[in-house]
Amino acid sequence: MCGIVGYVGGQCALDVVLAGLRRLEYRGYDSAGVAVLADDGGLAAAKKAGKLANLEKELADRPLPSGPTGIGHTRWATHGGPTDANAHPHLDNAGRVAVVHNGIIENFAELRAELAERGHALASETDTEVVSHLLSESFSSCGDLAEAMRQVCRRLEGAFTLVAVHADEPDVVVGARRNSPLVVGVGDGENFLASDVAAFIAHTREAIELGQDQVVELRRDGVVVTDFDGAPADVRPYHVDWDASAAEKGGYDYFMLKEIAEQPKAVADTLLGRIDETGTLSLDEVRIPAAELREVDKVVVVACGTAYHAGLIAKYAIEHWTRIPCETELASEFRYRDPILDQRTLVIAVSQSGETMDTLMALRHAREQGAKVLAICNTNGSTIPRESDAVLYTHAGPEVAVASTKAFLTQLVACYLVALYLGQVRGTKWGDEVRGVVRELSEIAREVEEVLETMEPVRELARSLADKNTVLFLGRHVGYPVALEGALKLKELAYMHAEGFAAGELKHGPIALIEKDVPVVVVVPSPRGRSVLHDKIVSNIQEIRARGARTIVIAERGDAAVRPYADHLIEIPPTPVLLQPLVATVPLQVFACELATARGNEVDQPRNLAKSVTVE
Repeated sequence: MCGIVGYVGGQCALDVVLAGLRRLEYRGYDSAGVAVLADDGGLAAAKKAGKLANLEKELADRPLPSGPTGIGHTRWATHGGPTDANAHPHLDNAGRVAVVHNGIIENFAELRAELAERGHALASETDTEVVSHLLSESFSSCGDLAEAMRQVCRRLEGAFTLVAVHADEPDVVVGARRNSPLVVGVGDGENFLASDVAAFIAHTREAIELGQDQVVELRRDGVVVTDFDGAPADVRPYHVDWDASAAEKGGYDYFMLKEIAEQPKAVADTLLGRIDETGTLSLDEVRIPAAELREVDKVVVVACGTAYHAGLIAKYAIEHWTRIPCETELASEFRYRDPILDQRTLVIAVSQSGETMDTLMALRHAREQGAKVLAICNTNGSTIPRESDAVLYTHAGPEVAVASTKAFLTQLVACYLVALYLGQVRGTKWGDEVRGVVRELSEIAREVEEVLETMEPVRELARSLADKNTVLFLGRHVGYPVALEGALKLKELAYMHAEGFAAGELKHGPIALIEKDVPVVVVVPSPRGRSVLHDKIVSNIQEIRARGARTIVIAERGDAAVRPYADHLIEIPPTPVLLQPLVATVPLQVFACELATARGNEVDQPRNLAKSVTVE
């Protein structure tokens, strides 16, 4: 949640910060604000409720002075509603310190009360404002903003990223992180801080990871990183392997449309180089000895939202290819139910951003219990991969739209690769079997492209349903998580009642929801292979159609058995049963995007949501 940008260098800081905020607005759009240190030594700030465009209009009417140092923020509201007063940056009473913040400061009420007793007047409802006042006090004592930040951070409880400037140190930006994302961009005579490399990718592709409980001091000629006690900290520089054009719309009306179209390439890139010269499947970084993986007797996948649906599909693949029991858990519930974990448990943490707080906390709980953790992630250098014993990166490139599309497909590919890798290590899959499945996965990119070329009827169907209030989704086997994902996309984008059900559960209650003309999307498994699944779901289609449902059937091309019962038939290429979600999901993404557009909704920035959930 929340997007943060900091800059010090030779350019106009306001221009750099605003451009960075435009790239980060997907992280929150309840309000936005900036603060710059002017050439005359003063500090000036502006902030506005609503989207970034509101702030830009305010700045057009009331420009801020130019200067080489600045910070900015786009907010997803936690403490306090989305108002001008609660927007960031927050200043101290003297107007000398400005602070922006992502996360939650859990002991803010206690700190606020202390400040009030000492005569501070706080103007907002936020937890962030206490930091600006605490920094002001500490700076008055030590005269050094980085040291003041360290002193304040030692008092804070919770998860936070903080970035601050002080009018008395006009050439310095200071940041701090605990359980919340912050990355350094290293330029030539300029340096950057941001929640995401997208904010500064137009200026530099060289970055530095910040670790847990670290403070960073940025000047135009250097970067210094310490821990909260002031000791020098080890950092890892890395190169971002995509450029600014990857974070632009590229002629599409929405980022989501662009990202849907990018899925064939994303799938292919995630598979690239996975088979080495010996014909063996390899992952990115595996710091778990093969002998330990052979001892694993349980796998647990933890994830949230769309990633959780990828994890549900992973369960089928892992159990089928490795014969290891596998559980898939909502990360937000995982550690609170006292799960049974030990040294022979492998936990797979799935997160697009690598900063999802619920998943990070689940990961840490698993490691405390002695389990090994393997991360599936799209973001190099993020916290979840860094704290895991192994990582497989999905090479989807930046995903800006809040509703996940290409990240989901690449997570699926990664889950299949992990399942195959475990099968390879444990000897339940021979090398030629592993290579055979990888070849089948390689064909998926072409099949996704083929699906995308046939989507106009799906768009027409979506537009015709714009006035509906409910859409239901049914699936069996791996089609059930696909149904859940289809329903989630519709909830996120169209703000409709949408539910996904296991088709076999239909008669256990959900069939009561079926009435005349209710749209029901049914994901039909291939008639080849596990044909019993196919026969049963055809029966389910007949049951709901007999009760007046409007059936929208996603089925393999040439499946004649479903045609008589489909009011709308969406055909997809023949695909192995376990891999079908990679093609069956795509029409549901297009369907949700088009239906939301027809209802006049904001596709890339749906209400109340943000891309990366970095608070619990």
